[in-house]
Amino acid sequence: MLELLASLGNAALHMLAQPFYYIALLFIGLYYRRQTLLERRLIHVKLHSWGREIWRAIWTGLAAGVLVSLAAMLLGVSVTGPAVVCIWVVSLVLLLFRVRYFCFAYSIGLLGIIQFALSFFPGFLPGGLGGEAVTAVRGMDIPALLALAAILHVVEALLARWQGPALATPLFLEGKRGRVVGGYRMEAFWPLPLFLLVPAGAGAGELPWPTLLGGGLGLVSLPVVIGFSQLTTGMLPKSKAARASGRLLLCGAVLLGLALLAARYSPLTLLAALAALLLHEGLVWYGALEERRSSPFFVHPPHGLKVLAVLPGSPAQELGILPGEILLKVNSEALTGKAQQLHEALRRSPAFCKLEVQNAAGESKYLQRAIYDGDHHLLGVILAPQPDEDTTAPEKPAGIVGIALMKTGARRRVSGASALPARRETAAAQETAASREAAAAQETAASREAAPALPALGTPGPLPGSGRAESAKR
Repeated sequence: MLELLASLGNAALHMLAQPFYYIALLFIGLYYRRQTLLERRLIHVKLHSWGREIWRAIWTGLAAGVLVSLAAMLLGVSVTGPAVVCIWVVSLVLLLFRVRYFCFAYSIGLLGIIQFALSFFPGFLPGGLGGEAVTAVRGMDIPALLALAAILHVVEALLARWQGPALATPLFLEGKRGRVVGGYRMEAFWPLPLFLLVPAGAGAGELPWPTLLGGGLGLVSLPVVIGFSQLTTGMLPKSKAARASGRLLLCGAVLLGLALLAARYSPLTLLAALAALLLHEGLVWYGALEERRSSPFFVHPPHGLKVLAVLPGSPAQELGILPGEILLKVNSEALTGKAQQLHEALRRSPAFCKLEVQNAAGESKYLQRAIYDGDHHLLGVILAPQPDEDTTAPEKPAGIVGIALMKTGARRRVSGASALPARRETAAAQETAASREAAAAQETAASREAAPALPALGTPGPLPGSGRAESAKR
């Protein structure tokens, strides 16, 4: 145990000296800073503090890293120092393509495939850094690292269930048929400092407990980043997070079983490596398909206003108003889907407000509260967007370039109205032109009727006063 503690101290110093953990912190800081800018662009107020979210990610990652390190040491997961560098190089390259590829399972799955391909070329050994990288990849215990990826999936699932709804960002999205709908993106990342065993042999002593995956006496630091990303327009963030968490747990259990089988029967290593990639991609694909098939939830009904979000510490939160509920009446005035109505109804009674709210079960609840100076003009309620909202956010998550350059991706829609298809815009323009022509024709006809008719040549004109007589007769 003293040798393990000494190795832990050396591994901790090595982690502080290497740049990988700081790269993870920088990435997470940039992401949460961009999230705050996007909230200000869409709803003109920030729901999350990027400094507080970074701190939450750090302490949660530290706690999760301790638990995962203990589980990995009990299983006997091992890694070498050069392998740590290879894992991070692959992770950073994958990050350039998609942010979700930063996940540990993608890099280990890809390295497992590369190791399988190198097995067909036993004499291939380039010089320099390339040779060191090839040697490190060949020496990796891929089944053990896939087991570690499975454990990280389990931790990711638990964190998504626990913190996912609180990290959700409300969005205005362009939905079907050109209408703007409300939705949420739940995207979060946690940096985990891990401490893993060194491979057995090569001067490493034996562990004082039996392990399933080997491992020798000594520790190596491996910082990793875990995270999840979910977009929902058809359900509440809490329900979406619970569903995503259950699927991640199932994915982690399947991957762990395959990794343990591959540790006993090495030909299954390629299958386990492919599963690490395909299972994760399958979850992403199925989640997107599910969203396309679902009906939008955050849209205004014919009677009432749908609540998209509630500001923390606001009067609405004190009253117990929840996202997804419907404001039916304010100060005895029925709401009919126009956001301006809520503001006008609150201004009619600036010192006190009475609300009738319909909850998710369809039951009405009656709330009342005094209004004080400095309170939010809508009590801290963020309403679902109007169908013709002029600013929307993209459905796809941001790439690393957008995060680094603080590009929110929000854009203004054409003419500030709903983005109709071209043929509908053409039809509307034609209809407007036709109505203008009809109005001009009516105006011309009316002017002709109002003008006095000139007598034809050789025809005697009307007698004086006959026009009045005709008018009187009419």
